[in-house]
Amino acid sequence: MTEKEKMIAGELYLASDPQLLKERQEAQLLFQKFNSLSELDKDKRNKIIKNLIGKLGEGFNIEPPFLCDYGYNIIIGKNCYINYGCCILDGTLVTIGNNCMFGPNVQIYTATHPLDHKARNSGKEFSKPISIGNNVWIGGNATLCPGVTLGNNVVVGAGAVVTKDFPDDVLIAGNPAKIIKTINN
Repeated sequence: MTEKEKMIAGELYLASDPQLLKERQEAQLLFQKFNSLSELDKDKRNKIIKNLIGKLGEGFNIEPPFLCDYGYNIIIGKNCYINYGCCILDGTLVTIGNNCMFGPNVQIYTATHPLDHKARNSGKEFSKPISIGNNVWIGGNATLCPGVTLGNNVVVGAGAVVTKDFPDDVLIAGNPAKIIKTINN
């Protein structure tokens, strides 16, 4: 397997692989262009972000600055709003459902590292996919850790650190995030 195939499969891979370095650089050039354009250049911004993101539904709005590793591992559904300062480390698949809203500075991290210091110091890392259901609202400065799945209609409180999966129709908050209440939709 190539290092890219290992990365996407969630196996240990070398992030310094030349192909991966090149692909991260290509993504950086795109999001730097995106981030440099004003609201008046929305059509240009949208064209750039469509080239960066793997799959992007209609009715999206992504505010700059936006950062990611590769972009091609990100799937965003219809009618999604991503506020300023979002960072998505997409070493593997990040799926965002329809009608989702992100507050400012939401962080989504698929990348993680071995716990054993010798393995970690080797430069190898791995990724775990993240899945966000439909109608999810993620408050500002929330962090989603590797491997997390959020059900439909979840509300994530501002500043929450999400370290585990949560079912549909719940409000979660805290560090680590826990269920605060069930939402009766």
